[in-house]
Amino acid sequence: MLQREAYGPQGNPDFHLSLRELSQILPSLPADQQDQGWLSLIVRRLPDGRREKPQRAVLSVDSGLEGDGWDRRPPRDPEAQLAVIRRQVAELIANGQDLELFGDNLFVDLDISASNLPLGTRLQVGDAIVEVTAKPHNGCAKFHERFGADALRFVNQSPTREHNLRGIYWRVVSTGEVWVGAPISVISRPQA
Repeated sequence: MLQREAYGPQGNPDFHLSLRELSQILPSLPADQQDQGWLSLIVRRLPDGRREKPQRAVLSVDSGLEGDGWDRRPPRDPEAQLAVIRRQVAELIANGQDLELFGDNLFVDLDISASNLPLGTRLQVGDAIVEVTAKPHNGCAKFHERFGADALRFVNQSPTREHNLRGIYWRVVSTGEVWVGAPISVISRPQA
């Protein structure tokens, strides 16, 4: 039965960076690879709002990240089965806070920009196969509260929107195990 769950961890305003600081630091981040990458962190959202960081997990066609909140709470949108964010951008925004604050499931070292991973791109992550969905990942009130208004503006500003700084969504098309350090490979991109 789908139900509402606890809010999750709170952010600390003392760690919030300004839009100017975020924008100045972004260009100094190393570029991620386009066709091959790896899974840096797995985060499972528990019913009581806590986060769990397993070393291994299963990505399932039916339940997304097995044991995660997506499978338990409404609206269970298949276009938002797995929330994915680039690790280096998450570290920049978190500014020393724990990455599980984001609520994203998978933190990756891979270029997740719209030009590199257009809608419908298929990837192998460990033993699972996933697909980039059309649902935009724009940030929400929780993101605003955890990282500040400037962080929300930063991820949604027009000049960098194509880079998907807030992240993207994947859906699972073939169930399989994933693990921290698992390789990620682009299998196919849609033809333009």
